[in-house]
Amino acid sequence: MERSTIVRVHDGLHARPATRFVKLAKSFESNIELVKADKSVSAKSSVKLMLLGVKENDEITVRATGADAIEAIEALIGYLENPGSGLHADESAEAATSVAITVTDARVSTAGVDAAGKLKGVAASEGVAMGPAFGFFPAEIKHENRLLNAEEVPAERARLNRALATVQQRMDKSLEEESLAESDRGIIAALKDIACDDELTGAINALVEGGIDSVSAVIGATSRIAADFASMDDPYLNARADDVNAVGRQICLALLGQDDANLDAIPAGAILIAEDIGAWDLARAPLKRIAGVICGHGGATSHVAIIARAHGIPAVLGLGGSVRELQHVKYVAVDGHSGDVFPEPDEATTDRFHEQIGKAETDRQALKVYKDVVPKRADGMVIEIAANLGSLEEIEAAQDAGAMGVGLFRTELLFMRHIHLPSEDLQVETYATLSKAFAPYPVIIRTLDIGGDKPISGIDFPAEENPFLGWRGIRMCLDRPDVFKPQLRALLRAAIHGNIKVMLPMVSDLAEVRAARLLIAECTEELEREGTPYANFDLGVMVETPAAVMIAPLLAREVAFFSIGTNDLTQYIMAADRLNPAVAKLNDVTHPAVMAAIELTAKAGVEAGIMVGMCGEAAGRPDLIPAFVRMGITELSMSPSSIQRAKKCVVELETAAQGR
Repeated sequence: MERSTIVRVHDGLHARPATRFVKLAKSFESNIELVKADKSVSAKSSVKLMLLGVKENDEITVRATGADAIEAIEALIGYLENPGSGLHADESAEAATSVAITVTDARVSTAGVDAAGKLKGVAASEGVAMGPAFGFFPAEIKHENRLLNAEEVPAERARLNRALATVQQRMDKSLEEESLAESDRGIIAALKDIACDDELTGAINALVEGGIDSVSAVIGATSRIAADFASMDDPYLNARADDVNAVGRQICLALLGQDDANLDAIPAGAILIAEDIGAWDLARAPLKRIAGVICGHGGATSHVAIIARAHGIPAVLGLGGSVRELQHVKYVAVDGHSGDVFPEPDEATTDRFHEQIGKAETDRQALKVYKDVVPKRADGMVIEIAANLGSLEEIEAAQDAGAMGVGLFRTELLFMRHIHLPSEDLQVETYATLSKAFAPYPVIIRTLDIGGDKPISGIDFPAEENPFLGWRGIRMCLDRPDVFKPQLRALLRAAIHGNIKVMLPMVSDLAEVRAARLLIAECTEELEREGTPYANFDLGVMVETPAAVMIAPLLAREVAFFSIGTNDLTQYIMAADRLNPAVAKLNDVTHPAVMAAIELTAKAGVEAGIMVGMCGEAAGRPDLIPAFVRMGITELSMSPSSIQRAKKCVVELETAAQGR
């Protein structure tokens, strides 16, 4: 079986979209190939898939042979035709930023050192920093250059397999660490995919079988594959050369029984300087201590840059051999806006950096006073400023920002990160941990909001022309009680630990809410018969479809609260895909039609006496918060980084009202 299509995945099959595509392909028994022009590769190999260089708008063919070939082709074609495949909602914004920056991206800067002693590199993560230099220059691993005789090959092959298993186990252990940020988790998962890939391991094994020692075989195989990536004309794929080399280094260290140099000893406020640093090393480092990053290798689309941006660390990469001039520097200043690095900065430069750093810190500190503020309207009504979260790893950032609970917890990420559907007990543990962390504030947990654009193991989604308007959210859950009921049971059991509220996504009909209530009743009866402790929770709906807006007065009689999802509501009201740049100008929450829909929803909720919240990106916009508060919205949920600014905005509204 085979079928052709045009790839719509945003930016094509680079690292994470390729990793997810391979995961989906591996869920089928059939042999599957992806064909581009006259070249075909296995769809179950991340390395081969990325080397194929599949870009957005490329024409490709999916070919499958086996018992489930039809299902495999339908699922994979559906993945390729969806612009958002492989990207979480928060990753889409990251990707958009990266696309804008690739125009000036370079693997190595050619500017070098200027007359004033300033080094020029690639501006990879915005911000300025200055501090003591911390050099990270691990010893280079060299070829063993041993030739094996036939009798030695089996033992050398066993040695290699042990090393490969060790590396994969280390990566698995890192992925299990709760302190790992979700964005960093995705990067380590992509590295593990490379370490497990048959293209890489097969090439290494072939060299060993030919009589080459394991260390030399790893260096040779990774160098060849990395060179293939480096020669491609796509910055995303160029950057994967660094990932392949980083994985090769880890395998070599395991073969040699050595531990790599690590960043545990880096002092707080230091500037990290390295010739080359793998994403594996940086993702596991004490990132809160790192003030800036300077690196000889890498560009704005490398995983090191992505990690730095995600954690707000200024970074300049691509310095080339010039970075060696910093090896013995004691103090350094780095400008992530311009790509400039100043070793041992003079007085004028130091003063300028102090001024810039001071201003940025003043702005941050000015907002920090709002961390514990409880903002209110002029009439005394509390406006809850809550956090949107997708994993337990994000709790600390939300607490540090002063979140008054969670306005949206996306449970789909819990499902997507596991090979199998998460058990009821695992879900109970996750939801209970979340509710305890924010008690007594409410935690609104959205039931599984997943569709054909975000495939997960355990649920077979049909190929759909438009998965955003298809079998997803509450629609899928009601059709799959074997998936939905364990989640509802878990939520009931976890509710004894805190103030849990439950929100149904993609609601467009009263019957969907009533059907969900019947399932909840079934779950409570089962738990009572079993003698399992549980507590009831408030049930609400996420208002994101035009249908929900139009029947909002009816829905308000059925539920305890509304939460307006402005991201999807905007694209549905405007009939404009929010991931499609060709219609981006239509995706404007301030459009009169969208604002009218928000006001209609708020009015219906206020008149019914239920809480009306908002959990889309617009909730954190200072220019819109006054209008939302006037409409009667009393809960605004957003990224933790926006919380203190939003609190400040509401407080200023109250102050202005009292002054009139």
